[in-house]
Amino acid sequence: MNLQTRVLAGYGVGLTLLIGVLIWAVANLVSVGKAGEAILRENYKSILAAENMIEAIERQDSAILLLMLNYEDEALSQFHENENGFLQWLGRAKDNITIEGEGEIIQTIDAGYSAYLRNFTELCRIRDTDENSAGGFYHETTLPSFKSVRDACIRLREANQNAMFTSSRRAGDISRRAIWSTVAVAFAALGAGLVFSLLMSRRLVRPITALTDATEALALGIYNTQVPTDGSDELGQLGYAFNMMARKLGEYNRLNVEKVIAEKRRGDAVLRSIDDGVVLVDDKFRVLTMNPPAARILNAASQTVEGRHFLEVVGNNALFELIRQAVESGRTPTVSDGKEILSFGEGESVRHYTFAVTPVLSDSGGIFGVVLLLRDVTRLKELDRMKSEFVMAASHELKTPLQSLGMSVELLLEDAPKRLTETERELLTAANEELQRLKSLVNDLLSLSRIESGKAQMAFDSVPVAALIDKAIGAFKVQADRQEVELARISGDDTIRARADAGRITWVLTNLISNALRHVERGGQVRISVERTGQWIQVCVADNGEGIPLEYQSRIFEKFVQIPGQKNLGGSGLGLAICRQIIRAHMGTIWVESKPGEGSAFTFTLPVAA
Repeated sequence: MNLQTRVLAGYGVGLTLLIGVLIWAVANLVSVGKAGEAILRENYKSILAAENMIEAIERQDSAILLLMLNYEDEALSQFHENENGFLQWLGRAKDNITIEGEGEIIQTIDAGYSAYLRNFTELCRIRDTDENSAGGFYHETTLPSFKSVRDACIRLREANQNAMFTSSRRAGDISRRAIWSTVAVAFAALGAGLVFSLLMSRRLVRPITALTDATEALALGIYNTQVPTDGSDELGQLGYAFNMMARKLGEYNRLNVEKVIAEKRRGDAVLRSIDDGVVLVDDKFRVLTMNPPAARILNAASQTVEGRHFLEVVGNNALFELIRQAVESGRTPTVSDGKEILSFGEGESVRHYTFAVTPVLSDSGGIFGVVLLLRDVTRLKELDRMKSEFVMAASHELKTPLQSLGMSVELLLEDAPKRLTETERELLTAANEELQRLKSLVNDLLSLSRIESGKAQMAFDSVPVAALIDKAIGAFKVQADRQEVELARISGDDTIRARADAGRITWVLTNLISNALRHVERGGQVRISVERTGQWIQVCVADNGEGIPLEYQSRIFEKFVQIPGQKNLGGSGLGLAICRQIIRAHMGTIWVESKPGEGSAFTFTLPVAA
């Protein structure tokens, strides 16, 4: 019997045992799954309906108290809103009667709630005629009716909870029986497999051990290693092929070792001559080589880092994560917006570097390693800082003369009908409009410079995102109605709270809504949505307007970028740049998705409040 037949026989036995255990385990899992599914299908919907009915009628009772305190509009709105919710959940409970006595409880709830609504109507009538009698009617009639309905809802919830507990215990019994039976079958299969494996291993271990020892010797550079080739089965053929490979490797090593050494020396010389820092890491994240500029940047000795783990040498987790992504994907990783620069040092000695992480691929697509390139941009960073400070100083200095000019022009406009001609009044009006536009531009420049330089103070707090959106929508409601544009927030979770500066985020929302209204036609739509994804909140302002050309989508958040041919209406081109800086200050990201002619969707993220 050759080796292939013996191995196939061994695998056949093991596979048969594995299939048996698998079939038994699947059958047990199916039975457990059915038991769990029955629990959820029969009782969870009714429990959820009872909980929501209790919440709705309690909020209605709170609305009656508000009514008694003369908050009539708010009370009636809250009462009827929760009335709809109560009736919806009552309907769902009626559609999910699964246990004995549940139908009678639901009938009790239905009849009691109808009486409660009648009592509320009577209470409103009494309050309109005699406020002194309304309190007595509430305590004697309305309140007992409310408690009756709430108690019935509680009984409905408890009945389904008890049924769920009973089903859960039954599912637990099934699960325990399934576990023990599966363990017993698995141990039986394991014992049979071990016995068979021991018999097979005695036939295979001797030649494989000899081949392993020879392979280790070959890895150490002992190229004259040979293995015995007794027998004509596959192991004997493998031994013969190994001996031939060892001889050829010895010949190849003698011929090429000097050539390899020369190539390595040339490569090291090229790396040392490069001004930028270069670090080569293998697929196990060990440092293969590091040129002197990189060693100076990372404060390491280039002669002592080879073979050490990248984190041990550099100690930068964010940079290591990018290298890990490059090794695993074989592609250059994407760097988050605003995190493309590394800084080393403190105080006046700090240096800034841009970096690039590039995987090195073989012809077959495998990963040899990753190259990290560090380029010094400290001077460019300093020039950018000086530019921002100059813009801030110039904007600040322009505010005072612009204020004086504005006041002078406004005084002239007030006196214009008396002394100026029609042409002079038109020129003065045009000058005032341009002056206001210039003041807006200066204010935008000043705000942007403060945020970029980190001098703008952020008042972070836990804020309700839905309330900020509603506030921003309210500021544009009149304009939207005038343009016949549907401006609304898509309903979602109103309890989501973000860690943010409420004023700054409201400014971002108003800017995005203003841009959307500017580029949407009559009858169009502007909708704002908010959702939570993990530890981040995504807010999206979407419209069905003219959209953004593809060539501008990557530049739309840059300063002074405006799309030719679109309705900018005197904008400065700084609004979206300020939005990006505000979101960056919140550790978030902002981006746009758009198709020309189909609309745009601007989305930004905020961290969830703790």
